[in-house]
Amino acid sequence: MVDFLYLWLYYMLRFIAIYTPKAIQNIFFDLLAKGFYKFDKKHTNIMRINLKMCKFENIEEIILQTYRNFAHFGVEFLRNQNNTKEQILSKVEFKNAQILDKFKDRPIIITTAHYGNWELFSLAMAAKFGPVSIVGRNLDSPVMDRILSKNRSRFDIEVIPKSGGARAIMKALQNRRLLGILVDQNVDIRDGVECEFFSNRISHTHAASIFATKLNAIIIPAFIKRVGDKNEISFYDPIDINQLNGDKIKQATQAQSSATQDMIKSKPDEYFWMHKKFKQFYPEIYK
Repeated sequence: MVDFLYLWLYYMLRFIAIYTPKAIQNIFFDLLAKGFYKFDKKHTNIMRINLKMCKFENIEEIILQTYRNFAHFGVEFLRNQNNTKEQILSKVEFKNAQILDKFKDRPIIITTAHYGNWELFSLAMAAKFGPVSIVGRNLDSPVMDRILSKNRSRFDIEVIPKSGGARAIMKALQNRRLLGILVDQNVDIRDGVECEFFSNRISHTHAASIFATKLNAIIIPAFIKRVGDKNEISFYDPIDINQLNGDKIKQATQAQSSATQDMIKSKPDEYFWMHKKFKQFYPEIYK
């Protein structure tokens, strides 16, 4: 029954996204964003707490605009189903993509965050650069997961489960598939290292740093954000484990955290503020 409701909602929203005028869509999704802002008190409060921890001003405006942006990303997701590679690439511009060419002889790990339209990000990367493996998890709804997987498979995007995926990750890197890892969520300190984020202590996954060490891979932080009517994928300075001294894992992981922070500073309302980023060291703030 739940899957049926998900499927019904998916096709209803897809109809709206494809067949209704943009002016009508903007009104509909603006109302949807305001509804979430007003009635989804749990997530709105988490967003408020996180933004306060990061010392942003105009917090309520950022929260409302974040809801609007993610409504827009949802529309883009619905429109992107069954798109060709050419159609996907027409929606995206790449900044500093030459960095990838510089390291084409080494395994490449792309670290990113729940920022902007990250589903379009993976499609565009595969359309532009070839086979991609991403570390993540399946959707809770099997029906919706099949819809998402169908679109990914056309672009040769492989999803490697977070849990127990080490061997598959190493195989992907050895086969020179681009490996994408979302690195911005809180993890148990046993699964990461302590880093700094907006002058706060956080527990940050060290997965990318460990695999880079094992396989001599280069880490390249990259993010997608809206610029006008298009999306821009920007590549940041590479993180080369071989160029670091001392605690290489911690330094490489901190560099990933700093890249995410810099991206968020540039446009905070495209970040997914709804997870408990600071839970490991400040659990009391979410109670």
